[in-house]
Amino acid sequence: MSDTRSPQVLPTRKPTQHLERFSEADIPTERGSLRTVVFRDKRNGREHVALVVGQVSGHEGVPVRIHSECLTSEVFGSLKCDCRQQLDRSLDFITQAGQGVVLYLRQEGRGIGLGNKIKAYALQSKGLDTYEANRQLGFADDLRTYDIAAEMLRSLDVRSVDLMTNNPLKIAGIVEEGIPVRRRIPSRTEHNPHNVDYLRTKRERTGHLIELFAEDDDTEAKAG
Repeated sequence: MSDTRSPQVLPTRKPTQHLERFSEADIPTERGSLRTVVFRDKRNGREHVALVVGQVSGHEGVPVRIHSECLTSEVFGSLKCDCRQQLDRSLDFITQAGQGVVLYLRQEGRGIGLGNKIKAYALQSKGLDTYEANRQLGFADDLRTYDIAAEMLRSLDVRSVDLMTNNPLKIAGIVEEGIPVRRRIPSRTEHNPHNVDYLRTKRERTGHLIELFAEDDDTEAKAG
């Protein structure tokens, strides 16, 4: 069930102009054809991708997932997080709906990069949680930004979004960058013994709206 509560409206920042719309083509996939639009950051050459299904230009309430790269999960099949599941389910959602956008941002490890992410994993194996490990390495809890996502959506002429996320900070971040969020679509995944503590930590420390067990559904239903 979708969360229809509106996020707090924050003052919006001046729109950024860091991207060039670099290339575009239709790519056949097992889910069907995905219009693939590559944006290049003029500041550092980093490339971000929009995967588009159906007509989104000029539309309100477009289903959108803002997804940060996770090489370990999406390519190597790591079980330490649920990133691959979230990516797969968001692609399933937009292809089945016949409309939507998945923004794939090059922000590995909540923005700290692959090498530092593996360093953080080593610290986690010694008992630190995901946020404590980042801090010991000298990083904030989350270095991701959403100005690039907002600029990509403006280039695609998306007027407002139904955001697929469990992260309230992502909702606030994209609203602050000037993209209206009409509603939240929960991003539900399955936990496993390797990621359940990670997911629980995200829920308890940063307010992620994650339902881990059956009783979570019951609690939300009673609260609602």
